[in-house]
Amino acid sequence: MRHPKLKDIEALLIDVDGVLTDGTIIYNDNGSEIKAFNVKDGLGIRLLGESGIKICIVTGRRSEALYHRCRNLGIDLIFDNVKDKAAVLKEIEKKTGIIAEKMAAVGDDLTDLPLMNRVGLSIAVSNAHELVLSKADLVTTAPGGEGAVREVCESILKAKALWEHMLKGFS
Repeated sequence: MRHPKLKDIEALLIDVDGVLTDGTIIYNDNGSEIKAFNVKDGLGIRLLGESGIKICIVTGRRSEALYHRCRNLGIDLIFDNVKDKAAVLKEIEKKTGIIAEKMAAVGDDLTDLPLMNRVGLSIAVSNAHELVLSKADLVTTAPGGEGAVREVCESILKAKALWEHMLKGFS
């Protein structure tokens, strides 16, 4: 993925269901929710965070599984149970010190559009709703839950000329 604004991104805002997951929600017999996360997305998030880019979760649902995953990845900016995703943007700006124009948001459905429309770069996963796809600045080749977030993270690192440096840790 290429876009001139990728090099200016200082914070990545990520939806959960349909972006970090494939959108499937599983309940066990006790009513507990189970989510499946992609490890490739996880490594991409770790690398992006290590490079100094802020990672923020913005989701309409609350899930203990998400909190476990975020702790594992070192994500502490979590906005869950959000009904109006655009409304939290000011709080995110305040907490991070980063203006919306320097943020990218990744989404897949209609509830993500208000936030995506207010940040510097909007990104849709390849299996997003058709309206989200039509409004996005960029579209991943991978679907949500199957490496789309990894693709975004690598694209930001490459645009900022940080990718090769991050790879040195693996040689």
